[in-house]
Amino acid sequence: MLSSVSVVASLIILGLSGATKKGAEKANIPGAAQCGTWIKNPEGGIFTSPNYPNKYPPDKECIYIIEAAPRQCIDLFFAEQYSIEPSWECKFDHIEVRDGPFGFSPIIGRYCGQQSPPFIKSSGRYLWIKFFADGELEAIGFSATYNFIPDPDFKDLGALKPLPFCEFEMGGPEGIVESQQITKEGKALETEAVDCKWYIRAPPRSKIYLRFLDYEVQNSNECKRNFVAVYDGSSSVEDLKAKFCSTVANDVMLLTGLGVIRMWADEGSRNSHFQILFTSFQEPPCEADTFFCHSNMCINNTLVCNGVQNCVYPWDENHCKEKRKANLLDSLTNTSGTIIGVTSGIVIILLVVSVIVQIKQPRKKFIQRNEDCDQTVFQEVFEPPHYELCTLRGTGASADLMDIADDFENYHKLRRSSSKCIHEHHCGSQMSSTKGSRSNLSTRDAAILTEIQPQPVRPLIPPSNRRSILVMKHSYSQDAADGCDLDEIDEVPTTSHRLSKHDKAVQRLLENSAFVLDDFEQASMKYENVDREYTPA
Repeated sequence: MLSSVSVVASLIILGLSGATKKGAEKANIPGAAQCGTWIKNPEGGIFTSPNYPNKYPPDKECIYIIEAAPRQCIDLFFAEQYSIEPSWECKFDHIEVRDGPFGFSPIIGRYCGQQSPPFIKSSGRYLWIKFFADGELEAIGFSATYNFIPDPDFKDLGALKPLPFCEFEMGGPEGIVESQQITKEGKALETEAVDCKWYIRAPPRSKIYLRFLDYEVQNSNECKRNFVAVYDGSSSVEDLKAKFCSTVANDVMLLTGLGVIRMWADEGSRNSHFQILFTSFQEPPCEADTFFCHSNMCINNTLVCNGVQNCVYPWDENHCKEKRKANLLDSLTNTSGTIIGVTSGIVIILLVVSVIVQIKQPRKKFIQRNEDCDQTVFQEVFEPPHYELCTLRGTGASADLMDIADDFENYHKLRRSSSKCIHEHHCGSQMSSTKGSRSNLSTRDAAILTEIQPQPVRPLIPPSNRRSILVMKHSYSQDAADGCDLDEIDEVPTTSHRLSKHDKAVQRLLENSAFVLDDFEQASMKYENVDREYTPA
């Protein structure tokens, strides 16, 4: 690279016509743009005032900026053949030298008169020199020689390695310049010192606006070790627009369509980083496909509401919520609407297929509930016992039990009538005392016998084809007991046991019935004995 490898110092000669005592007319004289000679070589160079060693022209202002390679300094010598119009504090014709690349860099000295300035040494890579001549009392001017020497701050490093070639080309309506591109694109290793340049080219009739999104230098305020510089128009030092090596970096508005960003970082400053947004713009009046930024900028319409501030003030990102809503509706009517429609159709088809499969699927078969089954038989399995007497449904068992009930009723009637008869006979009723004849007793006894004439007794043992079963019934409150599906409770092991209990109960009932018949027969015999005792001989 010319500026770093060949270490060529750049002498910038700017012919500027300044305000003079004699008027601005002389600023346009032939040769006014000439500011002397300039000889450059890798180790240094020579520059002179206009027309040296003859008298310099009036109304002249020339600026010379000398730039050395990184880690080098500048030694400046003035020749003895020197003459500039003398004045108090050199207010008129003079030479001004500053330690740095700008007109606001620290001043080293202002010189005029007949005695040449002393030896000057820069503290860094730059020297800024200005020659000014008014419209009166011209002189022969000056001749200066400069040399590049190693910077004493880096003398311990020994022989320096050549810097890697590191340049980038960018363009378009906007873009991002960032230091990470150095390692991403393999321009240099993370341990190497770098001197990289980014060339930004705007569209025709456009200028460039640079806005820092991120900026940090590892060694702050040490411009010898790291800095970020911005050039307007070329990479020459005369087009140096701004240089940042402290903690703050300001936005830069370039006046041309070519911007150059330069980053220098030595081996110990590679953690320095930056990120710059560049935006191409035109000056008003704005064209139809541009957006007016209210700051003398017309940017491309594609940059409006893109989530990035491209204007100096955020006019391009205002009122973007309403625009995003409108864009959302537009997208729904186009691409997104198509996707939603296709997805909905697929879902409907799947639903229809699932319904058809459900209909075609074989249904479960349910066994019909047996209504004749008495649910009380199986209630004991599900709840604690609250017993009461009940019988299984069946007409045969009910008829047998009804016969037994009739026999009990007749027996009680017989007991009541016999006890009444004996009581009246022994306790001396008027009829027995007055009459006491056998005919009366026979008549009364006949009435009683007629009343208690025994009914034909049916066999108490139930037929073989019917079984009268006495079961213990408990109350059942669960809703599940409403159904008595025998198929659902085939595994309940209580039926046989319960039936055996019922057989025993029936047997006990039959035994009790036998006792009842015995009592009935005994009562009949007693009645016959009484009848015999009171029958007249």
